[in-house]
Amino acid sequence: MLIGIDVGGTFTDGVLFDHQQSQIMKTVKVPTRSQQLQSSLLEVLDNLLSGRDRAGIQRIVLSTTLVTNLLATKAGEPPALILIPGPGLPFSYLQIFPRTFIVKGAIDFRGRETEKLERQEIEAIVEEIRASGLRKIAVVGKFSNRNPHHEQTIRDIIGEKYPQAEVGIGSELAGQLNYLRRIATSYYSLLTRERWAGFAHDIEKAIQERGLAKVPLDILKADGGTMPLQHALQYPCETILSGPAASTMGAAAVTGQAATAVVLDIGGTTTDISLLLDGQPLYASRGARINENFTHIKAISTRSLPLGGDSPVCYKPDRGIYIDPVRRGPAACFGGDNATITDIFNCKYELSVGEAEKSRQSLQRLQAQANLDAAALLEAVENMVMVQLLSAMENIFSEWENEPAYRVWEVVHNRKFEVKRIIGIGAAAGAIVPVLAARMKADSFIHALAPIANALGAAVARPTLAFNLHIDTEKGYYFTDHDGIGGTIRKGAGLQMEDAQKLAGEVMQQLAQQRGLAEYTGEAEFTREEQFNMIRGWDRTGKIFELGMQIKPGFIKEFEEGSL
Repeated sequence: MLIGIDVGGTFTDGVLFDHQQSQIMKTVKVPTRSQQLQSSLLEVLDNLLSGRDRAGIQRIVLSTTLVTNLLATKAGEPPALILIPGPGLPFSYLQIFPRTFIVKGAIDFRGRETEKLERQEIEAIVEEIRASGLRKIAVVGKFSNRNPHHEQTIRDIIGEKYPQAEVGIGSELAGQLNYLRRIATSYYSLLTRERWAGFAHDIEKAIQERGLAKVPLDILKADGGTMPLQHALQYPCETILSGPAASTMGAAAVTGQAATAVVLDIGGTTTDISLLLDGQPLYASRGARINENFTHIKAISTRSLPLGGDSPVCYKPDRGIYIDPVRRGPAACFGGDNATITDIFNCKYELSVGEAEKSRQSLQRLQAQANLDAAALLEAVENMVMVQLLSAMENIFSEWENEPAYRVWEVVHNRKFEVKRIIGIGAAAGAIVPVLAARMKADSFIHALAPIANALGAAVARPTLAFNLHIDTEKGYYFTDHDGIGGTIRKGAGLQMEDAQKLAGEVMQQLAQQRGLAEYTGEAEFTREEQFNMIRGWDRTGKIFELGMQIKPGFIKEFEEGSL
């Protein structure tokens, strides 16, 4: 049996799924205690395990908002940045974070040292950082993914002069090209790593105490795939946006049949919007965006807006009726004190959600404040909700139109994409999505499992892995953008693309073996295959190969899409 747990902003959901029978054995939903995510998560886990033979549990996958919350609230301890940009970009362009120090030294795009580091300069900067009280330092060189020597040297100097500091280097935290994204990824990774390590330790200890020490424990990533909890210790930012990823995978799981549809996950606090094209999530080609900075974190293309089923509907004389983006508790029909969007739709469409009479009472109080009749008030609030949702969808479609996969889909199908189906996920989706779909003249789909689909999506998502390989036969070495893996190869122009592909396959095997993904390597695919000749004088002296390879997101082999 499989366990999936999704820690949302309002509720923490869990499912116990018997993959042999393709049957949900148990579901749990508890309020999320935002300051105690571990306790919410473990409460769900204990409920799922109650009365069950724990020997039958084969996998646990968690989706958590911990890193998202840390970055949204800027609660983590900020690191200092030591950058080695070399020539090119103006230094002012690189000052995207405070406490940024730029040092001399340069590595070119082929990994050759073109300017040496100055030890005195680095020691003075390390002393300044130590005196300021900052305990984290990220070191990022422009082409350190081709040669990490400068980063490693600075790390060694910090170790000598400031051994109490936590140091992260760009070649290990963010190995892809694009310097600004590498800086952002390294910065955010170091900012969140300590808090994530504490969370992971507590969860791992709790799992062991429950007799599940040998059960694989995975974390859902922003791309809709999973990775082992231990691996997430080095790359905590991979888990940002795991909530929208869980809803997208959950939507694909409950619909199957290579669905093409917009996915709306309407929770208590927020609404997340994503897109399925022939059953595949649409990805953000520029990576996840954190606080307006693009990163190298592969992520599903999503948009979140502060509008959910528990969003309170309020009145002020100077504003009239309005929707407050800050959640104040559950809907009145579920015991809350305020009229919410759920209560409004409950009354307008007689949905009989929760205690419908309490929804009517909250509406009456709002009527008295606003001096409006019920019909006008209900219509006004519904229009506000629809305007916000339609505006958000219009904005994200303008982004999606620039995504390569979106354009390819339109070329393959020889037509422009139109919203013909909306899949509703989340507790409030059943009330809101059918109304929105009717306005857009589209079909709506609300599965019976929609309220806990995020947890199901986590439970059945399979591990993913992607890397890029750079080979330079003139220099006789290769590098990857993962874990500093690289090595030497024979020099000269004799290496062929088939040889490069074989090397990439070996790297994939090595990485997959380390992360327990060996059974999926047969499904690995190339995403990029390029080669360039190196010419000196009139002779070809070598080649450069650039290859990308991935085990793409999908479902574990034990789960059949749409089999629920």
